[in-house]
Amino acid sequence: MVNSPLTSSSICVLLVQCRSAPRMETQEQTCFLERTRLHRNQLHTVNVARGDDPASVSLDAVDAFLIGGAGKYSATQTYPWTEGLHGLVRRAVDRGLPTLGSCWGHQVLARALGGRVVHDPDHSELGCGWVELTEAGANDPLFCQFSSRFQANMGHHDRVIKLPPGTTELARNDQPHQAFRLDDAPVYGTQFHSELDAKRERERILVYREYYRSALPDAETVQRVLDTLADTTEVDNLLYDFLTTFVARPHPSAAPTTLLPLDGIGTPGLAPVAARPRSSPRSA
Repeated sequence: MVNSPLTSSSICVLLVQCRSAPRMETQEQTCFLERTRLHRNQLHTVNVARGDDPASVSLDAVDAFLIGGAGKYSATQTYPWTEGLHGLVRRAVDRGLPTLGSCWGHQVLARALGGRVVHDPDHSELGCGWVELTEAGANDPLFCQFSSRFQANMGHHDRVIKLPPGTTELARNDQPHQAFRLDDAPVYGTQFHSELDAKRERERILVYREYYRSALPDAETVQRVLDTLADTTEVDNLLYDFLTTFVARPHPSAAPTTLLPLDGIGTPGLAPVAARPRSSPRSA
């Protein structure tokens, strides 16, 4: 096992989820643990779809903030928890907290900070697709190690059509804004799923097939999408690189391509963020 700079420290990462199905709530936690290479007790969760109140979440003990996907929920809609979630995003941004939103999280970040998100099933992206870096992306401290054109696993039918003020587009394909960053803080959004490899994307597509019925009308189409999935993409290391770039400096022995094994994949047993004691909370 590699001595990761993340697991050998007291880093606390908050993951906001929007998953009403327990199976997919657990699956998403597993995905983020795999991609970040954190231990279970380092990842703490708030699930707005299961009644957690984002407005009451303290960020004092949090070193990084992640926002996952949403399945059947849309970032274009307003739910009872939407205002509180947008407020949590803005609090994180105000203190310069390293933040990354994946897919629905990307859209939540954009809307919370003044961008525009639309429901656009005619331009759904499912499976593995190609994405190209912009000039800004090629010079970004997180994306600069990527090829100018890379593959990423996707699954969405909402999309960002206008970036918030003070942000820069980092990647695009036929659709703009596949990734963006806040200009003056380590706050990122990726429309593609930064937490999914091919195996986990396959699980998601099969579970949410009904939700994507317009894009997946029959078994043949489903199989064609599944066949596009790439087992390894440059995105596989993105969340780990995000944490080692903006939260912890990597140890020389921590090879970027070496994943730490997880015990008991599928049952992370994560603690709510409020339950984590911290002797020296992060300053505002």
